[in-house]
Amino acid sequence: MQRENKQLLVLTHLSQLLDFVTGIGGFIVPLILWLTQRDTVLNMDKNGKAILNFRISMFIYFILCIPLILLFGLGLLGFVVLGFLTFIFPIVNAVRVSNDEQPYYPMSIKFL
Repeated sequence: MQRENKQLLVLTHLSQLLDFVTGIGGFIVPLILWLTQRDTVLNMDKNGKAILNFRISMFIYFILCIPLILLFGLGLLGFVVLGFLTFIFPIVNAVRVSNDEQPYYPMSIKFL
């Protein structure tokens, strides 16, 4: 039986911000929370998949910006925009989840 734990869902979204402190914690912590709690916390599976799809997509986009820096210099703008999205959308979606709304991450490729 699944139980509702809105605080854990909010924490899972906000844990992505660990990237700005540790470098990789923003992917590892949500992954661990999703793997351990997806069967026991209501909506954790849906939220965890949305987070991980967003994180994987952002990683791919960051990798694609590298050759754009060498070729056109546009990669720097790409890094700034992606950094902004990576910072803002975990906060926006933490607020959405706390208000019983569905998370929305733009530019996410559905891997999971």
